[in-house]
Formats: sequence, C-alpha cells, structure tokens
Amino acid sequence: MSITTRRGDDGSTDLMFGKRIAKTEARVEAIGSLDELNSVLGLARIDVVADLGDSIDRLQGHLVALMGELAVLPEDAACYRESGHPSIGADEVAMVESLVRDLEDGGISFEDWARPGAKGNRTGARLDFARTVCRRAERRVLALGEGVSNDAIPLFLNRLSDLLWLLARHTEGGD
Repeated sequence: MSITTRRGDDGSTDLMFGKRIAKTEARVEAIGSLDELNSVLGLARIDVVADLGDSIDRLQGHLVALMGELAVLPEDAACYRESGHPSIGADEVAMVESLVRDLEDGGISFEDWARPGAKGNRTGARLDFARTVCRRAERRVLALGEGVSNDAIPLFLNRLSDLLWLLARHTEGGD
C-alpha cells in the first residue's frame, strides 16, 4: 500500500470508522497541532538523558493515542471506547502530575517567566517550543467544545504544558 492514495486531493481526510471531513475542520487543526507537538518532542528527545528520554517516549505514545481519539466524531465515541483503542484517562493525567511532582520535589519550581534559549541550552529551548505548541494544541482541542467526548484530554494537555516548562528548566540545570 502506498502512502499516496490521492483520497485527500479533494481537501478531505479520513477519520476513524469510515468518516471523512474537510482538512480545514477544527478537528483536523487540533489533530495537526498534536502531531506537531509530537514532532517537536521528538527533537527534544534525541538530546536528553535516558530517564527523560523514556518519559518523553511515554508522552509521545499518549499523544498518538490522543490523536486517535480525536480522529473520532462524537457519534462514534462509543464505538471507539468499545474497540479497545488506547484512550487518555485519569491514569495518564496522574502520570503527568507525578512527573511534575518529581521535578518540583527535585528543586525545580515556577518562580518567574523563562526566556527560551537564554541559557544556551538547545534541549531546554526545544522543550519550551514544545510547551508553546502544547498550549496551542490545548486551545484547539478546547475549541472543539462538545466535539471532545473525553474530559481527560484537556486536563492531560494542560498538565503536559506545565511538565514541559519544568523539563525545560531541568535540562537547563534549574532556574
């Protein structure tokens, strides 16, 4: 099977369960922002030490699940849940909160705004970039309103942006 299907030449794209929507729809914009976030995290991941790389890998896996979940129209949400596909839930939100607590317990805390790249640390700057993309993705998801059938998704993204800020400070050696 080729990546080039020509199905999107008419300006539409596939969702799960055989649905198609315009590439200009807000849902596609939200999924695209999450895809961009996943790519930016990939840039940061190649630079970080093993323990952070493992955490970023887990976060990227959750982002893939989140994109899949958003690739479902509200009327198909029950089918998605029944299908066994991964979903974002309280456990994933708690995992991000636990990573935040670990960093805060290690002495990293929010005291002031940071200037990305000010310390000459490329990884920290990439994580700050990921944080801003995460905030945009969060706004795009929130704009879907009732189109998001899982209340844990915005919570996950909100906590993730906090985590990314802390990870950026961590890679810079604290702030």
